[in-house]
Amino acid sequence: METTSYIALSRQTALRTEMTAIANNMANMNSTAFKGERLLFVDQLIKSKSDNFIADQNLSYVRDIASYRDTTDGPLKQTNNPLDIALVGDGYFTVDTAGGERYTRNGSLSLDSGGQLVTQHGDPILTEGGAPVFFAPEDTAITITKDGTIATENGIIGKLSVVTFTNEQAMLREAGGYFSTDQQPIPVDRPSIEQGMLESSNIKPILEMTRMIKVSRQYASTQKMIDREDERIRRMIQEYVKISGG
Repeated sequence: METTSYIALSRQTALRTEMTAIANNMANMNSTAFKGERLLFVDQLIKSKSDNFIADQNLSYVRDIASYRDTTDGPLKQTNNPLDIALVGDGYFTVDTAGGERYTRNGSLSLDSGGQLVTQHGDPILTEGGAPVFFAPEDTAITITKDGTIATENGIIGKLSVVTFTNEQAMLREAGGYFSTDQQPIPVDRPSIEQGMLESSNIKPILEMTRMIKVSRQYASTQKMIDREDERIRRMIQEYVKISGG
């Protein structure tokens, strides 16, 4: 295969990776607090080793080097459910799971059969002291203030753990809107929490659809170029066979 085809295939590979990211964004546009993924691409220059060139040539290939998470806030959606909470600005809630502590911005909470405050997946959400939150049967008026303080008509229960990290992009996305990391959590001094609200996904469907159409067209265009190059090589071989009398 000639260099032209290799370069075109590198572009197609990058476009396929980008399309996968866009499809995942679209699939999660209604997921609470979901953050969109973006890709970083570079032109990789490689010196040609072909004997067909008198002077060295640099060949430019396309390579996706990394993905990054768009950490901008999603719009807030009012639910009027006192157990729904949304983080505004920096921070993640701390959750106790079977695999250890995990972090999430999904504040859709509920009470389990024992009166424990848990996530949608039944995992306890933790306070600053690393303890779960329990409510007594007589606790009815639940309030969660902007700084994460949880109280009822019977008094203060605790304060939610809201943390951040030096490198949020290094956090690994897991199922259920959770993140894991080996980094040391840094407490957020002044968290901003809205009760009765949920953070929506920060995905903008129209923009993602536009990106999807653009990538699809670029992929098709690159495929046409590969087909034309393949046809050119085939004809060249046919002409060579005719001339050589093969």
